[in-house]
Amino acid sequence: MAMGLFFLIFFVLIAIGAPMALVFGGMSFLPGMLSASVPYTIDAAVRSMFSSLNSFTMLAVPLFMLSGVIMARGGISKKLFDFFAYFIGNKTAGLTCAVVLTCMFYGAISGSSPATVSAVGAMCIPFLTSLNYDLVFATSIVTVAGGLGVIIPPSISYIVYSGASDTSPSDLFIAGILPGILIGLCLCVCCYLHCLKSGEDKEKLKENYEALHKLGFGAVFKESFAALLTPVIILGSIYGGICSPTEAAAVSVVYALVVSLFVYRTIQMKDVLTMFVEGAKSYIAILFIIASATAFGRCLTIMQYPQLVSKAILGTFSNKFAIILVMNVILLVFGMILDNIPNIMILTPILLPIAKTIGMDPVHFGIMMTCNLAIGMVTPPMGINLYVASGMTGVPVLKLAKACVPFLIAFFIALMVISFVPAVSLALIG
Repeated sequence: MAMGLFFLIFFVLIAIGAPMALVFGGMSFLPGMLSASVPYTIDAAVRSMFSSLNSFTMLAVPLFMLSGVIMARGGISKKLFDFFAYFIGNKTAGLTCAVVLTCMFYGAISGSSPATVSAVGAMCIPFLTSLNYDLVFATSIVTVAGGLGVIIPPSISYIVYSGASDTSPSDLFIAGILPGILIGLCLCVCCYLHCLKSGEDKEKLKENYEALHKLGFGAVFKESFAALLTPVIILGSIYGGICSPTEAAAVSVVYALVVSLFVYRTIQMKDVLTMFVEGAKSYIAILFIIASATAFGRCLTIMQYPQLVSKAILGTFSNKFAIILVMNVILLVFGMILDNIPNIMILTPILLPIAKTIGMDPVHFGIMMTCNLAIGMVTPPMGINLYVASGMTGVPVLKLAKACVPFLIAFFIALMVISFVPAVSLALIG
């Protein structure tokens, strides 16, 4: 089957709004249905779907999603925000930077971008507007900073990429730390420049800062200690060689329940079943997408489409930096029209061979891919973060997307550094 016709049908199905799992599954079956000479039969595609789910590493995905649901219900984001606000709440852009820092820490708990936007935004946006920050500006901070949820480890996207590329999830988790910090710093600089230009209500900021300090550092730290300890336990157990990422995901669920039930007492035992059902519902959609996208990726490989794309790009561009730029453009465009998990499953078998050909480490490529797709989560028409934030605040999606542009520029600058300076991703791996 001609590659052009194959991808034409693929994009037409996406354009008419067909469910992604159905698109991937149907396209996996199509070549074998049209020609008996194609070695990738329907039976082989179905086996690929089942084998993709029979993975110990992939088991971490529903566990981290469940942990994120429990933490969101448990009000963990408020504890984190108060801790950062205690130190920088009286500085220019201090509270807006505290929002970014909260997103970074919450991302190290949930591993999900929409979950970070929802949990942090539900608390931070009303609080910022009560201090006379513009609603659209406050919403745009959370919308973009929420993208750190898939970059700061542990990340569901890293786990999916690990399965698609046969790369160590632990290495990806370690590699994601410095890029996540770099992006967070760039977003904080953007917040500072905006607040310096637009001004802040210093009187209200002072009142809030003094109210926190009246409680005292001991009280604030005691309240936030369990929340701050969460990423330490999750990531420390992985980096210390105590747990695999999947085992750490199970630990995070247990810890989230203990903290929310017995430390903060923000949920009750009767809520536990509801949260488990919510986590299961969230994963079911991803489950079918991962299974069918794995079969789709296998189909591409057998049809030798990645080799054709690789040959075309490498034949057109000889400069390594030009090839990295082309890959970034492809990732950004796909990020605008598809969610990150389908994108990882589609683009990894196509672009990873190109990255390896130019000497790019698979871990570095995975970080670059994830950062690109995080930008896609804040750009129309897909932009899931935009829709989550818009649904919470009532700010129109296009108006919010426009307000996000300065933050996306800061994000993009960090992306270029991450793309062309491998040490940012690989320094901690050794």
